[in-house]
Amino acid sequence: MSGQPMTEAMYYILLALLRPGYGYGMMQRIRELSGGRVDMGPGTLYGVLTRMKQDGWIQLESEDARRKTYVITDTGREALRAEYDRLRRMVEDGAGLEGLL
Repeated sequence: MSGQPMTEAMYYILLALLRPGYGYGMMQRIRELSGGRVDMGPGTLYGVLTRMKQDGWIQLESEDARRKTYVITDTGREALRAEYDRLRRMVEDGAGLEGLL
């Protein structure tokens, strides 16, 4: 994953996991963070969680019979910061379009 732009799902999952979270709670948090624009389904969420866990961006914090709680790792925080910086630079680069479109 590193070196490549993140998908929207990856970005919002990492944002949501700045506070430890579990599946349904993360889906709600993502909806809140995006102002309702992103409504992530469980298939997308759990597919991305599996990949991020394999890549060391998140880890399992706790597990009980009903839910697994995940937390972002230092590596995940670095990836989130890098993507935020990339997106910010893109917006700054496009600022010259104001009033032209």
